[in-house]
Amino acid sequence: MTESPAGYLRPLVLPAYVPAALYGIGQGAILPVIAHSAQTLGASVALAGFAMALIGVGKIVADLPVGAMVARIGERRAMLLAVALDVAALLTCIYATDLWQLCVAIGATGMSGAVWALARQSFVADAVPLWMRARAMSTLGGAQRIGMFVGPFVAAGAIGVLGTVGAYWVDLAASVIAGIALLCAPKLASDTARAEGPAGRRPTSVWTMIGNYRTVLATLGMCTLLVAAVRACRQVAIPLWSAHIGLDSQSTALIFGFSGAVDMLLFYPAGKIMDKYGRAWVAVPSVVVLAVSLVIMQWTSNFAGLTAVALAMGVGNGIAAGLVMTLGTDVSPAADRAAFLGAWRLLADGGNAGGPLALSGIAAVLGLGGALAVVGAAGIASGWLLALWIPKYGAPTGDESAK
Repeated sequence: MTESPAGYLRPLVLPAYVPAALYGIGQGAILPVIAHSAQTLGASVALAGFAMALIGVGKIVADLPVGAMVARIGERRAMLLAVALDVAALLTCIYATDLWQLCVAIGATGMSGAVWALARQSFVADAVPLWMRARAMSTLGGAQRIGMFVGPFVAAGAIGVLGTVGAYWVDLAASVIAGIALLCAPKLASDTARAEGPAGRRPTSVWTMIGNYRTVLATLGMCTLLVAAVRACRQVAIPLWSAHIGLDSQSTALIFGFSGAVDMLLFYPAGKIMDKYGRAWVAVPSVVVLAVSLVIMQWTSNFAGLTAVALAMGVGNGIAAGLVMTLGTDVSPAADRAAFLGAWRLLADGGNAGGPLALSGIAAVLGLGGALAVVGAAGIASGWLLALWIPKYGAPTGDESAK
Protein backbone atom coordinates (compact mmCIF):
# COMPACT_ATOMS: atom_id res chain seq x y z
CA MET A 1 0.00 0.00 0.00
CA THR A 2 1.20 3.53 -0.77
CA GLU A 3 2.39 5.59 2.14
CA SER A 4 0.65 8.78 0.98
CA PRO A 5 -2.12 10.11 3.25
CA ALA A 6 -4.74 9.53 0.55
CA GLY A 7 -3.57 5.94 0.20
CA TYR A 8 -4.41 5.30 3.85
CA LEU A 9 -7.64 7.31 3.99
CA ARG A 10 -9.25 6.07 0.77
CA PRO A 11 -9.90 2.50 2.01
CA LEU A 12 -11.66 3.97 5.06
CA VAL A 13 -14.29 5.85 3.07
CA LEU A 14 -16.90 3.09 2.73
CA PRO A 15 -16.50 1.24 6.05
CA ALA A 16 -15.89 4.28 8.27
CA TYR A 17 -16.41 7.77 6.83
CA VAL A 18 -19.62 7.21 4.87
CA PRO A 19 -21.34 5.54 7.89
CA ALA A 20 -20.08 8.37 10.13
CA ALA A 21 -21.59 11.01 7.84
CA LEU A 22 -24.85 9.07 7.56
CA TYR A 23 -25.02 8.67 11.34
CA GLY A 24 -24.50 12.43 11.65
CA ILE A 25 -27.32 13.10 9.17
CA GLY A 26 -29.64 10.88 11.18
CA GLN A 27 -28.77 12.48 14.49
CA GLY A 28 -29.01 15.96 13.03
CA ALA A 29 -32.44 15.05 11.68
CA ILE A 30 -34.02 13.84 14.93
CA LEU A 31 -32.42 16.08 17.55
CA PRO A 32 -34.58 19.13 16.71
CA VAL A 33 -37.85 17.15 16.91
CA ILE A 34 -37.44 14.88 19.95
CA ALA A 35 -38.79 17.47 22.38
CA HIS A 36 -41.74 18.21 20.08
CA SER A 37 -42.53 14.50 19.76
CA ALA A 38 -42.44 14.11 23.53
CA GLN A 39 -44.74 17.08 24.08
CA THR A 40 -47.15 15.72 21.47
CA LEU A 41 -47.38 12.58 23.63
CA GLY A 42 -48.18 14.65 26.70
CA ALA A 43 -44.76 15.49 28.16
CA SER A 44 -44.16 18.68 30.09
CA VAL A 45 -41.27 20.94 29.11
CA ALA A 46 -39.10 19.28 31.76
CA LEU A 47 -39.99 15.78 30.59
CA ALA A 48 -39.37 16.78 26.98
CA GLY A 49 -35.89 17.91 27.98
CA PHE A 50 -35.39 14.61 29.78
CA ALA A 51 -36.39 12.74 26.62
CA MET A 52 -33.71 14.60 24.68
CA ALA A 53 -31.11 13.77 27.34
CA LEU A 54 -31.83 10.04 26.99
CA ILE A 55 -29.59 9.81 23.91
CA GLY A 56 -26.63 10.73 26.11
CA VAL A 57 -27.86 8.43 28.89
CA GLY A 58 -28.07 5.54 26.43
CA LYS A 59 -24.48 6.13 25.33
CA ILE A 60 -23.19 6.21 28.90
CA VAL A 61 -25.05 3.02 29.84
CA ALA A 62 -23.73 1.20 26.77
CA ASP A 63 -20.08 2.35 26.65
CA LEU A 64 -18.51 -0.31 28.89
CA PRO A 65 -20.57 -3.28 27.61
CA VAL A 66 -19.95 -2.16 24.03
CA GLY A 67 -16.20 -2.17 24.61
CA ALA A 68 -16.38 -5.79 25.73
CA MET A 69 -18.70 -6.75 22.87
CA VAL A 70 -16.56 -5.21 20.13
CA ALA A 71 -13.48 -6.90 21.61
CA ARG A 72 -15.21 -10.27 21.27
CA ILE A 73 -17.16 -10.12 17.99
CA GLY A 74 -15.29 -7.53 15.93
CA GLU A 75 -16.22 -4.14 14.49
CA ARG A 76 -18.32 -5.22 11.49
CA ARG A 77 -20.64 -7.49 13.46
CA ALA A 78 -20.99 -4.88 16.19
CA MET A 79 -21.94 -2.17 13.70
CA LEU A 80 -24.47 -4.41 11.97
CA LEU A 81 -26.06 -5.12 15.35
CA ALA A 82 -26.15 -1.37 15.93
CA VAL A 83 -28.01 -0.89 12.65
CA ALA A 84 -30.61 -3.47 13.69
CA LEU A 85 -31.08 -1.81 17.10
CA ASP A 86 -31.30 1.65 15.55
CA VAL A 87 -33.91 0.58 12.99
CA ALA A 88 -36.06 -1.02 15.70
CA ALA A 89 -35.73 2.06 17.92
CA LEU A 90 -36.62 4.49 15.14
CA LEU A 91 -39.66 2.47 14.10
CA THR A 92 -40.76 2.65 17.73
CA CYS A 93 -40.29 6.43 17.66
CA ILE A 94 -42.41 6.68 14.51
CA TYR A 95 -45.28 4.57 15.83
CA ALA A 96 -45.06 5.40 19.55
CA THR A 97 -48.42 6.01 21.20
CA ASP A 98 -47.15 6.56 24.75
CA LEU A 99 -44.39 8.75 26.13
CA TRP A 100 -42.56 5.82 27.74
CA GLN A 101 -42.29 4.10 24.37
CA LEU A 102 -40.65 7.17 22.86
CA CYS A 103 -38.28 7.51 25.81
CA VAL A 104 -37.15 3.88 25.65
CA ALA A 105 -36.62 4.18 21.90
CA ILE A 106 -34.60 7.39 22.21
CA GLY A 107 -32.39 5.75 24.83
CA ALA A 108 -31.91 2.80 22.45
CA THR A 109 -30.72 5.15 19.69
CA GLY A 110 -28.08 6.41 22.13
CA MET A 111 -26.96 2.82 22.79
CA SER A 112 -26.76 2.21 19.06
CA GLY A 113 -24.69 5.35 18.68
CA ALA A 114 -22.26 4.11 21.32
CA VAL A 115 -21.70 0.92 19.32
CA TRP A 116 -21.18 2.83 16.09
CA ALA A 117 -18.75 5.30 17.63
CA LEU A 118 -16.54 2.78 19.41
CA ALA A 119 -16.48 0.24 16.57
CA ARG A 120 -15.56 2.88 13.98
CA GLN A 121 -12.85 4.31 16.21
CA SER A 122 -11.38 0.88 16.91
CA PHE A 123 -11.38 0.01 13.21
CA VAL A 124 -9.72 3.25 12.11
CA ALA A 125 -7.13 2.91 14.89
CA ASP A 126 -6.09 -0.48 13.53
CA ALA A 127 -6.17 0.61 9.89
CA VAL A 128 -3.69 3.51 9.89
CA PRO A 129 -0.11 3.99 11.15
CA LEU A 130 0.71 6.35 14.00
CA TRP A 131 1.93 9.13 11.70
CA MET A 132 -1.53 9.26 10.04
CA ARG A 133 -3.65 8.62 13.12
CA ALA A 134 -4.78 12.16 13.93
CA ARG A 135 -5.75 12.93 10.33
CA ALA A 136 -7.70 9.68 10.12
CA MET A 137 -9.51 10.35 13.41
CA SER A 138 -10.18 14.02 12.68
CA THR A 139 -11.63 13.05 9.30
CA LEU A 140 -13.88 10.57 11.10
CA GLY A 141 -15.05 13.31 13.45
CA GLY A 142 -15.38 15.76 10.57
CA ALA A 143 -17.52 13.38 8.51
CA GLN A 144 -20.00 13.10 11.36
CA ARG A 145 -20.05 16.88 11.85
CA ILE A 146 -20.81 17.42 8.17
CA GLY A 147 -23.68 14.98 8.55
CA MET A 148 -24.94 16.77 11.66
CA PHE A 149 -24.90 20.04 9.70
CA VAL A 150 -26.80 18.59 6.74
CA GLY A 151 -29.27 16.51 8.78
CA PRO A 152 -31.65 19.28 9.92
CA PHE A 153 -32.08 20.53 6.34
CA VAL A 154 -32.88 17.02 5.07
CA ALA A 155 -35.28 16.56 7.96
CA ALA A 156 -37.00 19.87 7.20
CA GLY A 157 -37.88 18.62 3.72
CA ALA A 158 -39.12 15.27 5.02
CA ILE A 159 -41.18 16.94 7.76
CA GLY A 160 -42.83 19.12 5.12
CA VAL A 161 -44.12 15.97 3.43
CA LEU A 162 -44.62 13.48 6.26
CA GLY A 163 -44.98 15.61 9.36
CA THR A 164 -42.75 15.31 12.43
CA VAL A 165 -42.19 11.59 11.87
CA GLY A 166 -40.39 12.49 8.66
CA ALA A 167 -37.29 13.28 10.72
CA TYR A 168 -37.26 9.75 12.13
CA TRP A 169 -37.70 8.28 8.64
CA VAL A 170 -34.62 10.26 7.55
CA ASP A 171 -32.62 8.77 10.43
CA LEU A 172 -33.92 5.28 9.67
CA ALA A 173 -32.99 5.59 5.99
CA ALA A 174 -29.53 6.89 6.89
CA SER A 175 -28.99 3.95 9.26
CA VAL A 176 -30.05 1.39 6.65
CA ILE A 177 -27.82 2.95 3.98
CA ALA A 178 -24.92 2.96 6.44
CA GLY A 179 -25.48 -0.75 7.02
CA ILE A 180 -25.52 -1.40 3.28
CA ALA A 181 -22.29 0.57 2.87
CA LEU A 182 -20.72 -1.54 5.59
CA LEU A 183 -21.81 -4.77 3.91
CA CYS A 184 -20.38 -3.57 0.59
CA ALA A 185 -17.06 -2.52 2.12
CA PRO A 186 -13.99 -4.76 1.97
CA LYS A 187 -13.65 -7.14 4.90
CA LEU A 188 -12.27 -5.53 8.03
CA ALA A 189 -9.10 -6.88 9.58
CA SER A 190 -10.90 -7.64 12.84
CA ASP A 191 -14.02 -9.28 11.41
CA THR A 192 -13.02 -12.64 12.84
CA ALA A 193 -14.80 -13.23 16.12
CA ARG A 194 -12.62 -12.45 19.11
CA ALA A 195 -13.65 -15.13 21.49
CA GLU A 196 -9.95 -15.87 21.73
CA GLY A 197 -7.51 -12.97 21.61
CA PRO A 198 -3.91 -12.87 20.45
CA ALA A 199 -1.72 -15.82 21.33
CA GLY A 200 -4.79 -17.87 22.32
CA ARG A 201 -5.69 -15.76 25.36
CA ARG A 202 -9.13 -14.40 26.08
CA PRO A 203 -9.71 -10.64 25.76
CA THR A 204 -9.07 -8.70 28.95
CA SER A 205 -12.29 -7.77 30.78
CA VAL A 206 -13.30 -4.13 30.87
CA TRP A 207 -12.97 -3.95 34.65
CA THR A 208 -9.50 -5.46 34.58
CA MET A 209 -8.60 -2.97 31.87
CA ILE A 210 -9.80 -0.07 34.01
CA GLY A 211 -7.69 -1.33 36.91
CA ASN A 212 -4.60 -1.80 34.75
CA TYR A 213 -4.89 1.65 33.17
CA ARG A 214 -6.34 3.57 36.09
CA THR A 215 -3.49 6.10 36.06
CA VAL A 216 -3.98 7.25 32.49
CA LEU A 217 -7.77 7.22 32.91
CA ALA A 218 -7.52 9.29 36.09
CA THR A 219 -5.25 11.89 34.49
CA LEU A 220 -5.57 12.29 30.73
CA GLY A 221 -8.94 10.55 30.79
CA MET A 222 -10.36 13.05 33.27
CA CYS A 223 -8.97 15.83 31.08
CA THR A 224 -11.01 14.53 28.18
CA LEU A 225 -14.08 14.50 30.42
CA LEU A 226 -13.54 18.21 31.17
CA VAL A 227 -12.87 19.00 27.52
CA ALA A 228 -16.02 17.15 26.45
CA ALA A 229 -18.02 19.03 29.09
CA VAL A 230 -16.78 22.43 27.92
CA ARG A 231 -17.47 21.54 24.29
CA ALA A 232 -20.99 20.37 25.14
CA CYS A 233 -21.69 23.56 27.10
CA ARG A 234 -21.36 25.68 23.98
CA GLN A 235 -24.48 24.04 22.53
CA VAL A 236 -26.47 25.11 25.56
CA ALA A 237 -24.79 28.45 26.22
CA ILE A 238 -25.54 29.95 22.81
CA PRO A 239 -29.34 29.52 22.89
CA LEU A 240 -29.54 30.42 26.59
CA TRP A 241 -27.59 33.65 26.15
CA SER A 242 -29.45 34.41 22.93
CA ALA A 243 -32.74 34.25 24.81
CA HIS A 244 -31.20 36.25 27.67
CA ILE A 245 -30.40 39.19 25.38
CA GLY A 246 -33.76 39.01 23.62
CA LEU A 247 -32.92 37.45 20.26
CA ASP A 248 -35.65 35.47 18.51
CA SER A 249 -35.44 31.81 17.52
CA GLN A 250 -34.65 32.61 13.89
CA SER A 251 -31.61 34.66 14.91
CA THR A 252 -30.48 31.88 17.24
CA ALA A 253 -30.78 29.33 14.43
CA LEU A 254 -28.68 31.54 12.15
CA ILE A 255 -25.99 31.89 14.80
CA PHE A 256 -25.93 28.12 15.23
CA GLY A 257 -25.68 27.68 11.48
CA PHE A 258 -22.75 30.09 11.11
CA SER A 259 -20.89 28.44 13.99
CA GLY A 260 -21.57 24.96 12.59
CA ALA A 261 -20.31 25.95 9.15
CA VAL A 262 -16.97 27.06 10.59
CA ASP A 263 -16.86 24.00 12.84
CA MET A 264 -17.05 21.47 10.03
CA LEU A 265 -14.39 23.05 7.80
CA LEU A 266 -11.34 22.73 10.04
CA PHE A 267 -11.07 19.03 10.83
CA TYR A 268 -8.40 17.97 8.33
CA PRO A 269 -5.94 20.86 8.92
CA ALA A 270 -6.27 20.19 12.64
CA GLY A 271 -5.46 16.52 12.16
CA LYS A 272 -2.44 17.40 10.05
CA ILE A 273 -1.10 19.71 12.77
CA MET A 274 -1.57 17.00 15.40
CA ASP A 275 0.29 14.46 13.28
CA LYS A 276 3.14 16.82 12.46
CA TYR A 277 3.67 18.73 15.69
CA GLY A 278 1.88 16.74 18.40
CA ARG A 279 -1.57 16.57 19.94
CA ALA A 280 -1.06 19.41 22.41
CA TRP A 281 -0.66 21.94 19.58
CA VAL A 282 -4.37 21.52 18.83
CA ALA A 283 -5.79 20.28 22.14
CA VAL A 284 -4.66 23.22 24.28
CA PRO A 285 -5.60 26.06 21.89
CA SER A 286 -8.93 24.41 21.19
CA VAL A 287 -10.11 24.22 24.77
CA VAL A 288 -8.68 27.64 25.63
CA VAL A 289 -10.51 29.29 22.71
CA LEU A 290 -13.75 27.63 23.80
CA ALA A 291 -13.22 28.59 27.42
CA VAL A 292 -12.39 32.22 26.69
CA SER A 293 -15.36 32.45 24.33
CA LEU A 294 -17.67 31.23 27.10
CA VAL A 295 -16.29 33.84 29.49
CA ILE A 296 -16.63 36.80 27.11
CA MET A 297 -20.08 35.72 25.89
CA GLN A 298 -21.62 37.46 28.89
CA TRP A 299 -20.45 40.83 27.54
CA THR A 300 -22.30 40.47 24.24
CA SER A 301 -25.65 42.18 23.92
CA ASN A 302 -26.71 41.87 20.27
CA PHE A 303 -26.77 39.59 17.26
CA ALA A 304 -23.39 40.69 15.90
CA GLY A 305 -21.57 40.25 19.20
CA LEU A 306 -23.00 36.80 19.92
CA THR A 307 -22.32 35.72 16.33
CA ALA A 308 -18.67 36.72 16.68
CA VAL A 309 -18.34 34.66 19.86
CA ALA A 310 -20.16 31.72 18.28
CA LEU A 311 -17.78 31.84 15.30
CA ALA A 312 -14.83 31.73 17.69
CA MET A 313 -16.45 28.72 19.35
CA GLY A 314 -16.81 27.11 15.94
CA VAL A 315 -13.08 27.54 15.38
CA GLY A 316 -12.24 26.14 18.81
CA ASN A 317 -14.51 23.16 18.43
CA GLY A 318 -13.66 22.59 14.78
CA ILE A 319 -9.94 22.20 15.32
CA ALA A 320 -10.69 19.62 18.01
CA ALA A 321 -12.52 17.24 15.65
CA GLY A 322 -11.29 13.76 16.43
CA LEU A 323 -9.14 14.95 19.34
CA VAL A 324 -10.70 12.75 22.02
CA MET A 325 -10.61 9.73 19.70
CA THR A 326 -6.98 10.40 18.81
CA LEU A 327 -5.88 10.73 22.43
CA GLY A 328 -7.79 7.60 23.43
CA THR A 329 -6.21 5.62 20.64
CA ASP A 330 -2.74 6.93 21.48
CA VAL A 331 -2.88 5.58 25.01
CA SER A 332 -4.86 2.41 24.29
CA PRO A 333 -3.23 -1.04 24.33
CA ALA A 334 -3.16 -2.59 20.87
CA ALA A 335 -4.15 -6.05 22.12
CA ASP A 336 -7.33 -4.98 23.96
CA ARG A 337 -8.05 -1.64 22.36
CA ALA A 338 -11.85 -1.92 22.20
CA ALA A 339 -12.21 -2.70 25.91
CA PHE A 340 -10.02 0.26 26.83
CA LEU A 341 -11.88 2.58 24.45
CA GLY A 342 -15.15 1.61 26.13
CA ALA A 343 -13.84 3.10 29.39
CA TRP A 344 -12.37 6.08 27.54
CA ARG A 345 -15.63 6.85 25.77
CA LEU A 346 -17.51 6.54 29.06
CA LEU A 347 -15.49 9.50 30.35
CA ALA A 348 -16.04 11.52 27.18
CA ASP A 349 -19.76 10.77 27.05
CA GLY A 350 -20.01 11.57 30.75
CA GLY A 351 -18.55 14.99 30.01
CA ASN A 352 -20.92 15.52 27.10
CA ALA A 353 -23.90 14.72 29.31
CA GLY A 354 -22.63 16.38 32.48
CA GLY A 355 -21.40 19.67 31.04
CA PRO A 356 -24.79 21.18 30.23
CA LEU A 357 -26.21 19.89 33.52
CA ALA A 358 -23.37 21.56 35.40
CA LEU A 359 -23.91 24.81 33.50
CA SER A 360 -27.61 24.78 34.34
CA GLY A 361 -26.99 23.98 38.01
CA ILE A 362 -24.39 26.72 38.41
CA ALA A 363 -26.67 29.19 36.59
CA ALA A 364 -29.40 28.48 39.14
CA VAL A 365 -27.04 29.68 41.88
CA LEU A 366 -24.80 32.31 40.26
CA GLY A 367 -26.86 33.37 37.26
CA LEU A 368 -26.07 32.62 33.64
CA GLY A 369 -23.14 35.03 33.44
CA GLY A 370 -21.55 33.51 36.54
CA ALA A 371 -22.07 30.00 35.17
CA LEU A 372 -20.35 30.93 31.90
CA ALA A 373 -17.39 32.30 33.86
CA VAL A 374 -17.08 29.17 36.03
CA VAL A 375 -17.27 26.78 33.07
CA GLY A 376 -14.80 28.94 31.16
CA ALA A 377 -12.37 28.83 34.09
CA ALA A 378 -12.72 25.04 34.21
CA GLY A 379 -11.93 24.95 30.50
CA ILE A 380 -8.75 26.99 30.95
CA ALA A 381 -7.70 24.68 33.78
CA SER A 382 -8.30 21.63 31.58
CA GLY A 383 -6.11 23.21 28.90
CA TRP A 384 -3.28 23.53 31.41
CA LEU A 385 -3.71 19.89 32.47
CA LEU A 386 -3.72 18.74 28.85
CA ALA A 387 -0.44 20.56 28.31
CA LEU A 388 1.00 18.63 31.25
CA TRP A 389 -0.29 15.16 30.43
CA ILE A 390 -0.46 14.80 26.64
CA PRO A 391 2.54 12.94 25.22
CA LYS A 392 3.97 14.90 22.30
CA TYR A 393 3.24 12.18 19.76
CA GLY A 394 1.24 9.77 21.90
CA ALA A 395 2.12 6.30 23.10
CA PRO A 396 1.12 3.84 20.39
CA THR A 397 0.91 0.79 22.61
CA GLY A 398 -0.61 2.44 25.63
CA ASP A 399 1.78 0.57 27.91
CA GLU A 400 4.04 3.51 28.69
CA SER A 401 1.11 5.78 29.47
CA ALA A 402 -0.36 3.26 31.85
CA LYS A 403 2.89 3.18 33.77
